[in-house]
Amino acid sequence: MLQAFLRHVRRFPWVTNVTLYGCLFAGGDLVHQWFSARDQMDWRHTRNVAAVAFSFHGNFNFFWMRLLERRFPGNSAGMVMKKLLLDQTTAAPLATSVFYTGVSFLEGKEDILEDWREKFLNTYKTGLMFWPFMQFLNFALVPLYVRTTFTGCCAFVWATFLCFSRQTGDGTAGAALAWMFPPKEEAAEPAKDEIESKQKVEETAASRPA
Repeated sequence: MLQAFLRHVRRFPWVTNVTLYGCLFAGGDLVHQWFSARDQMDWRHTRNVAAVAFSFHGNFNFFWMRLLERRFPGNSAGMVMKKLLLDQTTAAPLATSVFYTGVSFLEGKEDILEDWREKFLNTYKTGLMFWPFMQFLNFALVPLYVRTTFTGCCAFVWATFLCFSRQTGDGTAGAALAWMFPPKEEAAEPAKDEIESKQKVEETAASRPA
């Protein structure tokens, strides 16, 4: 099955890579909403995230990877570091900016730069704790024809963080970790309320005449 997939990627590299990237990126929004335990899924937001991912991120990454490989061919240490430096100083801030402004534009916000101004710098700094390691593996070990797919797998995790940061976070890793792993005191509140509610029911039942 893996060999069949790789043959398909070699035969249709653009369609396969961009499609997988877009689906994985949009999947990150679904995971964010699932973690947020919402009563109803906001499919409009997922649609907007998918539109930005398919129209820009997937296509940009596909051609960007090929541009880097033509300019700095091979996977020697020097070439990998040059690709990595250029990727993190050029592509990373551009991709983050397009996400914030693109989704805001599709939502019809009056000021599409509001989220970008408030969260871009924190998001970019958080990305420097994640993307350099992922892209180092990508440039050093992954064949060119599946690099966008590999980036999409990493972007699945990153998109979950981006969607959280845009809607309720501030672009920092600390805020995301606090959202995923709330303090024990906060996590214990629902259980405490449930116990108190049960006790009240039991007390009410016991006070009724037989």
